[in-house]
Amino acid sequence: MTAHEAELKGLMLASLDGDAASHRALLDRLSRHLRAYYKSKLARIGRGAAEAEDLVQEAVLAIHLKRHTYDPVEPLTPWVHAIARYKLIDFLRRTRRSSADVPIDEADTIMAHDDNVSAESTYDVRRLMERLPKNMRCAIEAVKLEGQSIAEAAQRCGISESGVKMNIHRGLKALAALIAQETRT
Repeated sequence: MTAHEAELKGLMLASLDGDAASHRALLDRLSRHLRAYYKSKLARIGRGAAEAEDLVQEAVLAIHLKRHTYDPVEPLTPWVHAIARYKLIDFLRRTRRSSADVPIDEADTIMAHDDNVSAESTYDVRRLMERLPKNMRCAIEAVKLEGQSIAEAAQRCGISESGVKMNIHRGLKALAALIAQETRT
């Protein structure tokens, strides 16, 4: 086990035990690594940093919500990497790109458990989503949760396509901030 893996796993285990400071530190470190991962992958297919940032926010949110599925006897980084890769593939599907554009990753990529999010996590997300402004909530629900296109979401929410993109980006950041705020208390 590398020192990096040991550090991240230690933060995750402390986080699972309720240590809010460890949870914040874990999400911060993972965000930096995920940002580099997504920028690299998206650059290969001509995509930009803004899309990478959206994916970072989605992945961090998924890691937070699915943390109960992590098996403490297993290494942490393959579990995180699997979530990150699934988020990338979902993004490519939503944007009509082929998953064949995603290079096969190193051997440390393993299948994550595709367990349903627990009822408690679902409740937490719904409760946090209710705290977002109407247009942000509408855009996130339409595109990120229901898989609608940006154009479809714009029509549904009654805002421009650029407004949908902006609301998703800002909304995911706001959700991440709300999650961080709740883990501090």
